[in-house]
Amino acid sequence: MSNNLLKGKKGIIFGALDEKSIAWKTALKCFDEGAQLVLTNAPVALRMGEINKLATAVNAPVIGADVVNMDDLKNLFEKSMEHFGGKIDFILHSIGMSLNVRKGKHYTEMNYEWNQKSMDISALSFHKVLRTAWDMDALNEWGSVVALSYIAAQRVFPDYNEMADAKSLLESITRSFGYHYGVKNKVRVNSISQSPTRTTAGSGVKGFDGFMNYAEKMSPLGNASGEDCANYCTLMFSDYTRMVTMQNLFHDGGFSFTGVTQAVIEQMEK
Repeated sequence: MSNNLLKGKKGIIFGALDEKSIAWKTALKCFDEGAQLVLTNAPVALRMGEINKLATAVNAPVIGADVVNMDDLKNLFEKSMEHFGGKIDFILHSIGMSLNVRKGKHYTEMNYEWNQKSMDISALSFHKVLRTAWDMDALNEWGSVVALSYIAAQRVFPDYNEMADAKSLLESITRSFGYHYGVKNKVRVNSISQSPTRTTAGSGVKGFDGFMNYAEKMSPLGNASGEDCANYCTLMFSDYTRMVTMQNLFHDGGFSFTGVTQAVIEQMEK
């Protein structure tokens, strides 16, 4: 059921790869709530994924962009504003990639060249997206920008590896750029720290299934699904959250503030 939360709003969705993607689910929800969209991803992801299927479903153009390339980002924003006939109201940054995780390098033995690339794609790309929008005056007043994060930015999850560092930087950029963009143009910038979610990228983390089960037992409400996260992102793009900015918002069924649950105690006592 649509409530037209985003009627008349225009947004760019970064990172939709396939139907498991939170970005994919968010695009569907935003469209259902009345938004006009542009979809974007890196050229390699466009070849690997199924984004054209999503584009048809949400009646959106697909504009490829390497998120670490400033020229690509400028082209993306130029073409998006041409398509919309004006400025943009919201952006979803749903991007993360760890070469050290992908190649099985332990955190204590990481390849630093790979690490730099991982940080550039997973965190600094958020600064580059915001910087491009800032330089081009591409966002409307009271616009909303959301990046997807994870609680490994605050707590240690051994197999999350260098992505924990990347998420910490991502959240710092959220606060710092959020301050400047708020002062300049009332644009709000937030990150959402989501439950472990069975996406194509998330499932690649070592021990993912076991940890997902643990998180389910540690969360009073259970794990938040990708669909739940899409709903939350949509709310953050709406006018109902106009005064929320520079926050890392935990969307994890209560996991982030739970010390232990009875279910976990009982599991340990078996």
